Amino acid sequence: MAESFGVDAERYDRTRPPYPDAMVERIVAAAPGPDVLDVGCGTGIAARQFQAAGCTVLGVEPDARMAGFARRRGLEVEVATFEAWDPAGRTFDAVVAGTAWHWVDPVAGAAKAAGVLRPGGRLALFWHVFEPPLVVAEAHAEVYRRVMSGFPSQDRPAVSALDGYRPLFTKAAGGIRDAGAFGDVEEWRYDWQRFYTRDEWLDQMPTSGALTRLPPDALPEVLAGVGDAIDAMGGGFTMSYVTVVVTATRT
Repeated sequence: MAESFGVDAERYDRTRPPYPDAMVERIVAAAPGPDVLDVGCGTGIAARQFQAAGCTVLGVEPDARMAGFARRRGLEVEVATFEAWDPAGRTFDAVVAGTAWHWVDPVAGAAKAAGVLRPGGRLALFWHVFEPPLVVAEAHAEVYRRVMSGFPSQDRPAVSALDGYRPLFTKAAGGIRDAGAFGDVEEWRYDWQRFYTRDEWLDQMPTSGALTRLPPDALPEVLAGVGDAIDAMGGGFTMSYVTVVVTATRT
């Protein structure tokens, strides 16, 4: 699944939301300098935000299709998994990963990040957590149940989306601690909302890991089912987002 997102890199870049400006600014301010390594940079969504904040960014991305798109948008990218990537003696002021660190071994990744960070450098791992309105969530669950029999995420979880992500954040923080090269692990949180029209949300849906490997003839049925639910709401809805950062300083 980690290498399935490049099937439509242009759509991914167009529809996936950027990260809060306040988050980018805080990471930049907490780093000792402007040199940033972006792990799992994808099409460069976060990397371009760090570039706009005055940083020099190098991306590492395992999917050559995603890396190619990022290069066309002005980002320097090397194609590799982070664990296999050769830093060739280079060091950085910050290592960041936007919605990507769950594809990296948490301990090996943190140890490798420590090895390329300058003293006082910042490791910042961040994810979007989204919580759709109940009717939209139920429409997703119903259509997934019908079209994707056996897929594990068929029902709205009993816990909130943020609680559902908690084990992921805990695992990332544990890897940083186990690496033995960082100070205290902090968690930063940014709450925000975005309004989606029906067409905007259906345009983004095929970029999700649940759908990137779905047979092409099944995708229209999934989109139609969710689209009908959004139409019944008046043609749009407000998505609640929380962007969570797991971060620590290289000692």
